[in-house]
Amino acid sequence: MSGFRDVLKEVGEFGLFQKTLLVALCIPSIFPAFDVSSQVFAGLRFSHYCNTDWILERGPNLTKERQRNLTIPVDKDGRFEKCSMFTPVDLDLEAIEAYGLNRTTECINGWDYEVQQGASSLVTEFDLVCGKSGLIEASQSIYMAGILIGCLLVGAISDRFGRRFVILLSLLLLLLFAVITAFSPNIYVYIIFKFLCGSSGVTFLLIWFSAVEWTDVSKSALCTTSIISFFSIGQMLLSGIAYLTRNWRILQLVLFSPLVIILLLPESSRWLMTQNRKEEAEKALHRAAKVNKRRVPAHLLEKVNLETTPDRKNMMDIFRISYLRKRTLIMSFNWFAASFLFYGLSLNIGSFGLNIYLTQFIFGTVEIPANVACLTMIQRFGRRICQAGFLFLGGVSCLVATAVPRALPVVVTVIAMMGKFSAAAAFSTVYVYTAELYPTDIRHSGMGVNSMCAGVAGILSPLVRLLQAYHYSIPMVVYGIIPMAAGCFSLLLPETLNVELQDYIELNNSSQDSDEEKLQNYH
Repeated sequence: MSGFRDVLKEVGEFGLFQKTLLVALCIPSIFPAFDVSSQVFAGLRFSHYCNTDWILERGPNLTKERQRNLTIPVDKDGRFEKCSMFTPVDLDLEAIEAYGLNRTTECINGWDYEVQQGASSLVTEFDLVCGKSGLIEASQSIYMAGILIGCLLVGAISDRFGRRFVILLSLLLLLLFAVITAFSPNIYVYIIFKFLCGSSGVTFLLIWFSAVEWTDVSKSALCTTSIISFFSIGQMLLSGIAYLTRNWRILQLVLFSPLVIILLLPESSRWLMTQNRKEEAEKALHRAAKVNKRRVPAHLLEKVNLETTPDRKNMMDIFRISYLRKRTLIMSFNWFAASFLFYGLSLNIGSFGLNIYLTQFIFGTVEIPANVACLTMIQRFGRRICQAGFLFLGGVSCLVATAVPRALPVVVTVIAMMGKFSAAAAFSTVYVYTAELYPTDIRHSGMGVNSMCAGVAGILSPLVRLLQAYHYSIPMVVYGIIPMAAGCFSLLLPETLNVELQDYIELNNSSQDSDEEKLQNYH
């Protein structure tokens, strides 16, 4: 609304209050990074072979190598089979060594894993190998399904009950479900609670745009990219914590126990105004002004009050109104593509050939300059062209990586790092851009719909890796084509650089062909 910007100028558009709020919102963004990427380390795969200790009853002094030579068949490349063994026989060791074994069967006594002492993962503890190996990808996809459901619900809940309520609720639920996950007795319970973690933990990323609603439009990109940068810092920290904590249960507890510190955050006064809750908005504005050592003239608050509306908007308005529907369809595809590329690379770090902990650290580190580049470029060149460019560059990087021989893991990792850089920058841009495309009274519902599409991409992204059974390059080709297509569609959106946030849906608004006419949607 036009009056709110005047009030914000009096309160302070980016004073101590806003800076303190930004820091308070940055710190929790570390934990969603833990929740998303910790699955990579919880589900670490190790070399494994069928347990053939039955033969030790005949020869207790057999070495591991000799035991495998006698009890495990080899494949056409001369390597021991992972999922089959020779059928046990009632013969003494001399007879077995003289005549050998030739009948094979599936592993009947479990598996032996080549792991360090004290280390464990979901794979070793729940035997997620051979016929159950796909459950790791399934758990990642189901976790992303939780994000999908959570984003859809939280956006609507936030627009109805407020930003602060949902932030605190999400933090509490993430703490509860993450801790319970560490005590999962089997893979199926683990999957259920990871789904619940996804539906609660990552979804409060949507609510952090309350910082944007407390600041001037010129600072919205800075606030958003700062918060997202702490997600990247979380990924960097994760690599070191996971390296030092090789037991997946202990890792889960170490990562999420600090969430017992629940933050006390102020409600968005802009949202309170759109809900006609003038008294609460006044209190919030006076608190902010006091921190910033400013005063709020009463006549400005009265002006804002006159511009409020009692009509409540809901998610269906996004699809009912033509200009919002167009933006939602295009931005949903952008969210899908950015998420598809981001998680396709993030959850696939074990396949690039380098040490997984080093790769995780590199991938986390590269997001910092990506966010800085995003902030610099979108402020100079605008949101639309940068969104298209980042998505297109990320897609090209994936396609180029398929042309590099697998015998050059360093080169593959460098190219994948460029793709991760682009994916991180595209994700940062899409957060800033989306927040500016929707009015305040329905902003988080719009974010919820877009994020739901990101959740769909998150579900499909791990499953695409299963296509490497047909050819190792297929997943990277798929990861490349989709972002390139989305980048082209994003050019159809209006530019929002330095345009004041729209607070209410304008029913007479419609899509225009020229950029100048599109900008009128925001005044």
